[in-house]
Amino acid sequence: MKRILLTAVSLGALSLLSPAFGADLPYAKAPSAPAAVYDWTGVYIGGFGGGGFGNHNYNNANGPAGFANFTVNYDSTGGIGGGEVGYNWQSGNYLVGVEADGFWSGIKGNDSSQALGVVDQTDLRWGGTLRARGGIAVDRLLLFFTGGWAFGDLVHTSTAPGFPVDQFTNHRSGLAAGGGIAYAITNNVIGKLEYRYYDFGTYSRAGNTLTPNGQLPYNVANTYSVVTLGIDFKFGGPVVAKY
Repeated sequence: MKRILLTAVSLGALSLLSPAFGADLPYAKAPSAPAAVYDWTGVYIGGFGGGGFGNHNYNNANGPAGFANFTVNYDSTGGIGGGEVGYNWQSGNYLVGVEADGFWSGIKGNDSSQALGVVDQTDLRWGGTLRARGGIAVDRLLLFFTGGWAFGDLVHTSTAPGFPVDQFTNHRSGLAAGGGIAYAITNNVIGKLEYRYYDFGTYSRAGNTLTPNGQLPYNVANTYSVVTLGIDFKFGGPVVAKY
C-alpha cells in the first residue's frame, strides 16, 4: 500500500514539474511554406487591337532636271488589329522569347489639306512581324522590349485632275521595334499594353519623264507608330514554388 501511494505521489510531482522543464528544452520550428511565383515560360497565342498613325515623306527627286526635289510630308491615322503566337523562356527574373504576328490595318491618309492640285494617299492594308523578345519579370508583372523584321502592303493612290487615278500596291519589308507591359491575370490569361514602331522604308513610282498619270516620278518614305491592347492565352509554365 505504501509502494502504491509513493508511486502516485511521484507521478504527480513529475506532472507538475514537466511544463517548467519543457519550457527550457529546445524545439524545432516547422518550415514555412514556399512562396508561389509566376512562371512566364511557355507557348502563348492571342489577339490585339488599337490604333496608330503614319508619317509619309513624298519626294520627286527622280524627276527631270530643274523640276526635282519637291518634298511633301503628310500623316495617316486609323485602327489596327490582329493575332499573334509566341514562346517565352524565363530564367530567374529574366525572360527571352520569340513572337510572330499578323495584322489588318485601316491606317491611311493623304496630302489633300496642302492644296497642291494633286492628291497622294497612302493606305497600310495589312502586315506582320517576326521578332525577338526580352524582358524583366517580377512575379506576374512583365516589362518587355521587342524588335525584328516587319512586312506589309501599302497602297498608294495619286489623283490628278484630267488624268486617270493611278493606284498601285507596294509589298514592303522593314523593321519593327517596341516594348510594353504585361500582367498575368490568371495562370493562363495575360493582358498587355504595347507600343510598336514600324519602318517600311521607301517605295517608288517610276516613269520616264512622267509617271502613268502625268506626274513626275517620285518616292515615298513610310514609318508608323501603333499602340495596342492585347490578351494572350499561355499554355504550360505553371506557378512554381520559390524557396
